[in-house]
Amino acid sequence: MPVPSVAPAIHLGNRAVGPGHPVYVIAELSANHHQQYSRAVELVHAAAAAKTDAVKLQTYTADTMTIDIDAPAFRVKAGTPWSGRRLHELYEEAMTPWDWQPRLKQEAEALGMQCFSTPFDATAIDFLVQMDVPAYKVASFELVDLDLVRRVASVGRPVILSTGMATAAEIDAAIDTAREAGATELALLRCNSAYPAPPDEMDLRAIPDMAARWKVPIGLSDHTLGTTAVIAAVALGATIIEKHLTLSRADPGPDAGFSLEPDEFSAMVRGVREAEATLGEVRYGPSPSETSSLTFRRSLFVVAAVDAGEPFSAANVRSIRPGHGLPPRFLPEVLGKRATRRLEAGTPLLWDAIGD
Repeated sequence: MPVPSVAPAIHLGNRAVGPGHPVYVIAELSANHHQQYSRAVELVHAAAAAKTDAVKLQTYTADTMTIDIDAPAFRVKAGTPWSGRRLHELYEEAMTPWDWQPRLKQEAEALGMQCFSTPFDATAIDFLVQMDVPAYKVASFELVDLDLVRRVASVGRPVILSTGMATAAEIDAAIDTAREAGATELALLRCNSAYPAPPDEMDLRAIPDMAARWKVPIGLSDHTLGTTAVIAAVALGATIIEKHLTLSRADPGPDAGFSLEPDEFSAMVRGVREAEATLGEVRYGPSPSETSSLTFRRSLFVVAAVDAGEPFSAANVRSIRPGHGLPPRFLPEVLGKRATRRLEAGTPLLWDAIGD
């Protein structure tokens, strides 16, 4: 399948997402429901109050992620918030019960948002097909599982590929696999898969390079402790932002420590909207709000009375504020010429007052 010469938008329901369209903000619920359905609903409502575009779930079970065994290979090593935990135990705690997910999708849609998910195996894909989600995300850790990428892409919905840890060759392989399986709407998320992610390892300058290299919408899946990376990503061209949302970081849970609380998430969304508004378009010359400031430019004024026929000189003409006279660039041309009439000090100098 030929690669487009420019990055086309993808369509999530009735939303166009990509260059030239508003940044699409996703609230990742992940494990922050703490196995309480009411809390999951609260998170959906918090996302809506923050003016989020979508909430995202994760669809897996502990048994589809790993096997229930206590061996060194199946314990999380140092360097993450989950150090020492058994994988199976961790995923049992973090998974979102599948019977919640259609109800959470209905809740989100009733609040004007979209809801989709990250599947982690074929059974999850089949389940999400029945839910009729508008898009599918492939997690960074699963990007190299090309069979999973192929299955997701074959559904025929937009696919968002998260690229944490991935080399350019691995991203190429995932994109090629998805396109060969029939995906026509793809997006990539820049991501650092450390939890939390160090700001000095985000390398957000990759975002415009990714856009030029793969010609698909580029976004950011952010795990830093804050929102600076999000705003910087928008300034660099990110068109999708994904961030974890929690009701409180003080609550125990696998993901709470690197998630935003509702007021922080709201502030982030406002920042995203302000950042994209400041980007505007390529323009030179005064903007509408600058027009009234043109008067504060310097221009040529008579600063000492000049009689008719008297030559203009540095003693009677200067470049000063306000901007009602000729532009200062004409001063060399004016000096030495004669006044056509008497001019009092404070008169803006215009061509009709200048003779030979």
